[in-house]
Amino acid sequence: MAEVKTISPQEAWQIMEDEPRAVLVDVRSDMEFLFVGHPVGAIHIPWIDYPDWKLNPNFVTEVRKLVLGGICHESANSGAPVLLICRSGKRSLEAGITLINEGFCDVYNIRDGFEGDLDETHHRGTMGGWRFAGLPWEQC
Repeated sequence: MAEVKTISPQEAWQIMEDEPRAVLVDVRSDMEFLFVGHPVGAIHIPWIDYPDWKLNPNFVTEVRKLVLGGICHESANSGAPVLLICRSGKRSLEAGITLINEGFCDVYNIRDGFEGDLDETHHRGTMGGWRFAGLPWEQC
């Protein structure tokens, strides 16, 4: 049975460099994606978004369209790798479990997300995450 693989931001970047079929999906809200910033090349498909903060009922369909089907076939890891990122790695793990349950087989959760967990002074981006690792990102 397939499961979500949790990897570091650096490992995610390496997969993006090595595997042309890989897609990086940013599952954060519109505001986070636009104003906090996002990894270069990330495709935005919110898992939960405002105004009602409910699960996106079209999430799986939108990801499936992105990878032209994306479900497993005869052999394990036959689908396009789907890398998921959120703020700290929690929402992306939830989204990844849903994709696995819907038949995707090559799903990755990026540990510490884009900003990482809060530090002792309640700031993000100082202990882990995509930005902390110095990986390419942009802001709208």
